[in-house]
Amino acid sequence: MKLFPNTVNGVVRALEEIFDQHHFADKVIERILKSNPKWGARDRAFIAESVYEIVRWKRLVEYLSPGADYYQWFGTYWVLQGNALPDWREFKGINPQAIHRKKEKITQRTLLQSIPDWMDQMGQEQLGEKWEQEINSLNQVAEVVLRVNTLKTSRSRLREQLEELGITSYPVNGYPDALVLKERKNVFRTPLFKEGHFEVQDASSQLVAMALEAQPGMRVIDACAGAGGKSLHLAALMENKGRIVSMDLEAWKLKNTKLRARRAGVSIIETKPIEGSKTIKRLHESADRLLLDVPCSGLGVLKRNPDTKWKLSPESISAVQVIQKGILSQYPSMLKPGGILVYATCSILPSENNLQVQAFLQSPEGKSFELLEETQVLSQESGFDGFYIAKLKKGE
Repeated sequence: MKLFPNTVNGVVRALEEIFDQHHFADKVIERILKSNPKWGARDRAFIAESVYEIVRWKRLVEYLSPGADYYQWFGTYWVLQGNALPDWREFKGINPQAIHRKKEKITQRTLLQSIPDWMDQMGQEQLGEKWEQEINSLNQVAEVVLRVNTLKTSRSRLREQLEELGITSYPVNGYPDALVLKERKNVFRTPLFKEGHFEVQDASSQLVAMALEAQPGMRVIDACAGAGGKSLHLAALMENKGRIVSMDLEAWKLKNTKLRARRAGVSIIETKPIEGSKTIKRLHESADRLLLDVPCSGLGVLKRNPDTKWKLSPESISAVQVIQKGILSQYPSMLKPGGILVYATCSILPSENNLQVQAFLQSPEGKSFELLEETQVLSQESGFDGFYIAKLKKGE
């Protein structure tokens, strides 16, 4: 494949923003692609894929690169892909044979899997023998999974309509609303997306709303709603009947929920910013169902957010565990007696998952709850994101 200076420069600019200015990779890529509307589909795919893969394999690429600048990193990555480099001055000093020889001598897992030392240690401590296979799975490229909006269409109908647009997909057992794309495509530009027939949502994430068993007519609180992906799924499962209160500490995130709800044909979502403990107290025992999709390390979604590896630290994981504990001590008061609570994370660490739930059940606030079931979804087993879902019932 021929390299072009303007697209390689786009990759380098993105890496500078991600690693020097500490911006999120997905936002950086989106901004850079918007900055040059003349780039075609192939150029855009090249930039997005190159940036994500260099971010994913940063530690390995940095170790094998003869130079420290991002052009040298790109050149090293390009060689590792089995490609020939053009004779550009930016790639001077890169010796493909030397790179391959150096790589063959690596035995250290943190280099081969391109992860920080502390993460490897934490993974081994908490997951034991499952860790190596799990991090290997989380280093694969995420598949594009759609969630069918059953308020507007059916899975079989959407699949046919996508096929007409040249987009091939297939269903997966155990995920009734999911379609997996056979090839990566920009589905956001399709009329089907603009008309609200689907959302892009990983298959593991789709299990969360299903676990709540929310029925039409119920009052449901999604207390850490973010941009509202799971609220939208809940609305579809409830056939757009009842009430969903989508809450978040960050009011700006909820604006996106309103836009997405309009597109999806959802009218039962009410957004409510959390303005301290008063907001929680006003909703005391008002919900039939309560979803706590809590902030977490995000270690289960490294496939789609590889820059998380370089943004996390043991300290940030400890800090998020304190937030999780705080949410579990305050928010369950919004659930009616006899109601169901789902606690979920996109993490694979027991310290954020079952250990938090066990601590809650032994606390004064959790004494009236019983654990009905819990599921730890590992990427190595599902092929999708890593997730944890615990379903608890509040005593009558």
